[in-house]
Amino acid sequence: MTDDAALAAEVLKGHRDSIDRLDAILVYTLAERFAHTQAVGQLKAEHDLPPSDPAREEEQITRLERLSREAGLDPEFARKFLAFIIDEVIRHHKQRQENKENSPWP
Repeated sequence: MTDDAALAAEVLKGHRDSIDRLDAILVYTLAERFAHTQAVGQLKAEHDLPPSDPAREEEQITRLERLSREAGLDPEFARKFLAFIIDEVIRHHKQRQENKENSPWP
């Protein structure tokens, strides 16, 4: 292996180590986020609130697009990513409400 190739391999390893660390951060951050959205879903189910809040969702999309521009991330990618998360959260909220409605307990 040439010196250039060895240096490239070392730099590549550093990038991959950073990517692995950031992936772990993303997973734990998403887990924490979903723990909060599950709590929100529980409150909504207990108080018969709708599973989605279109005004809040639009505010969050606008906010995330702004943050992504500030961070140098493609705003369209950020919007799609948040839309995926919102869809998943709403699905969980609907499931929680359906489970409440089908529960034999008050």
